[in-house]
Amino acid sequence: MSSTASTPDALTRDALTVLQPGFGGTTAPDWLLRHIGEGLAAVGLFGRNVETPEQVAALTAQLRAEREDLIVAIDEESGDVTRLEVRTGSSFPGNHALGAVDDTALTRGVAAELGRRLAECGVTFNWAPSADVNSDPDNPVIGVRSFGADPDLVARHTAAYVEGLQSSGVAACAKHFPGHGDTAVDSHHAVPHIGVDADVLGARELAPFRAAIAAGTQAVMSAHISVPALDAAYPATLSRRILTDLLRGELGFDGLIVTDGIEMQAISSTYGIERGTVLAIAAGCDAICVGGGLHDELTVRRLRDALVAAVRAGELPEERLADAAARVRALAHWTSVSGAAGRSGGVPDTEIGLRAARRALTVTHSETYAGPLTSAPYVAAFTPVANIAVGDETPWGVAAELGRRLPGTETGSFTGADAGREALAAAGDRRIVAVVRDAHRHPWMTAAVDHLLAARPDTVVVEMGVPQAKPTGALHIATHGAARVCGIAAAETITGALRVPGSEA
Repeated sequence: MSSTASTPDALTRDALTVLQPGFGGTTAPDWLLRHIGEGLAAVGLFGRNVETPEQVAALTAQLRAEREDLIVAIDEESGDVTRLEVRTGSSFPGNHALGAVDDTALTRGVAAELGRRLAECGVTFNWAPSADVNSDPDNPVIGVRSFGADPDLVARHTAAYVEGLQSSGVAACAKHFPGHGDTAVDSHHAVPHIGVDADVLGARELAPFRAAIAAGTQAVMSAHISVPALDAAYPATLSRRILTDLLRGELGFDGLIVTDGIEMQAISSTYGIERGTVLAIAAGCDAICVGGGLHDELTVRRLRDALVAAVRAGELPEERLADAAARVRALAHWTSVSGAAGRSGGVPDTEIGLRAARRALTVTHSETYAGPLTSAPYVAAFTPVANIAVGDETPWGVAAELGRRLPGTETGSFTGADAGREALAAAGDRRIVAVVRDAHRHPWMTAAVDHLLAARPDTVVVEMGVPQAKPTGALHIATHGAARVCGIAAAETITGALRVPGSEA
């Protein structure tokens, strides 16, 4: 156990309790352990904290030696956004793939197995699922993180995910309230705006959150988005109208409200993280997520001190901070009891992620399709800039799995106006497998594929993003996500291990 020089007063403890900070390294730093002893009730894990499941389990045990009911959170959506498997790619397809299958029992089972693995590692709170309706196909940050564009589909799968995850003792967190799907801006960089009226919001954006609440989600995450139909002055994270009047009052949610990362530019560049934290708690948030970017002791102290100062200055009612801290402690109790049950039970289903990825494939072929590849191809990956939520650490594509199946497979990554010409030159005489991600959002990518197909009509095209563009290529495979298992399923199809519908293969 760590020791402290003095015992913090109740106000300071409450200010620490509402923070969910990150930290650096794969073991807990001394400053973090000290703050847990002083009242910190939650920590967040990111890819930088993860090496192996065994290491994560040792880390969470180290943390809980300071506080038995400590909430250990992680941003593990699976699919494209994975922290637990950041270096290998996820064993589970993401939401868009599950929505493409549209089997709620499968979604529930995938979430339950994910929850079981998280619980085994000592993680008790997952900042997932994304309950956003991807109504704008050009959305730069949601995309395959969403179950789809239909509100009813997203609602039923959000509920199934919440039920499955929480059946394993891991608290779910429906995000990003009141809905981040109809945005053309990434809130990591600026404030997105949703310009539709309240009726559209109620029927479309709010439907999955109603379903999540009905399914018993323990938490909801706020979005740093401007929704003038609901509040013309403040983004949702800082809006009492949206969080207290709408989410608490009209929708009846009584669980924990946590912010998206408070250091994201939508908040930090406009209000600053200290002022943003105070305004978020005043608006109805109960917990402040911070650590995706800023993850040091100074950040924790700055936010703690800002909350204490705001209460003492009369800018933040002390009872509001106390209520927020009480909700955090209530979730800590739930995770302590339910997390222990999750770690001690559950039958592993280690293949459910791959089965789901196989079912999610949409495969089409042209008359030029000549059957499965039997010799080593050239894999041309047309690589867009990754959004911050996904990151660029996690491998994606089909080259690694094709290399295992067809030794000698070569690959290259291409981007920009000359990508098609460069890929064609690099491939030589080999069959080409072109791998794209959201080709509909990147004209250079579409042009590159067109260039390949004009010269080599037998090219195989694998779309690992949202499949909005018309299928092209001798064989076209839409995986609905770039998780490792999606790449495996695509490679199985390319090499004939999975039958291509309507072909002689």
